Amino acid sequence: MKRDGSLRLFVNGPSIGLKLSFLLILALASMVIDSRWSSITSPFRSLLSTIIAPVRYTVYLPGEVVHGISVWSDAINALNKESAELENLRISLAQEQTQYEQVSAENMQLRRLLGVKENVSTNSVAVEILYTPADPLAQTLVLNKGSDDGIEAGMPVIGEGGVIGQIRRVNARTSEVALITDDKIAIPAMVLRNGLRVIVFGSGHPSQIEVHFLPNNADIKPGDKLITSGIGGLFPPGLSIGTVTSLDSNSSDGFLKAFVEPSAHPERYRHFLVLLTKPEGVSNE
Repeated sequence: MKRDGSLRLFVNGPSIGLKLSFLLILALASMVIDSRWSSITSPFRSLLSTIIAPVRYTVYLPGEVVHGISVWSDAINALNKESAELENLRISLAQEQTQYEQVSAENMQLRRLLGVKENVSTNSVAVEILYTPADPLAQTLVLNKGSDDGIEAGMPVIGEGGVIGQIRRVNARTSEVALITDDKIAIPAMVLRNGLRVIVFGSGHPSQIEVHFLPNNADIKPGDKLITSGIGGLFPPGLSIGTVTSLDSNSSDGFLKAFVEPSAHPERYRHFLVLLTKPEGVSNE
């Protein structure tokens, strides 16, 4: 027996195909009516457009938001790219400026070194520092020329400030110079003020050389300039060595000792001259 008011789970109605056909016919009819009687349908079309405008705006809003975010992201990426390019350009210009200043400084130093070469009658070879030994206590430099260029052990090395040192070891294409501060270096010298002949020794410490075995009454004082005396024929006379900074009269050996600051500063420059000289009595040929 059928009960009134029972729950119906399925509702019978027109099929989907029938509904689609109806909607298609309705659309075609609307298109025909709109094309033939546009003056009549125009108000309805305007009213319908007004009604569905909020719906259309709501539908298009996510796309507009996504498009805006995409445009903003592209602008940010383009700005970051331009900023990176400008930073790279700034770094490149700074490097070029540094290289230009370095080359200019080297050119000026080479010109001054050329002036030194013109004032020295001895034949010479221009050299450049190849590298500095890793040992901080080593008072040596390795140069980029050797026996193939006529360099031999014992030859003096000078710079624009004066005596740099003396060649210690030589290979075919490189050579090692012991700096004037090396404790195995000894150079005949004289006090420029009065011609007092002395011997200058390396102290083994950077920026300091010494004069040993001076009588306590020796005429030498702080501020005196020391130059090469030319005795022995290895170092030409008149090359600057350094300036006396202080005296020690309390030496345990009973002699006066003078401390000298070298006039040449090899740590500041890269280019020097090797004088092609040998001790007196030894031929250069």
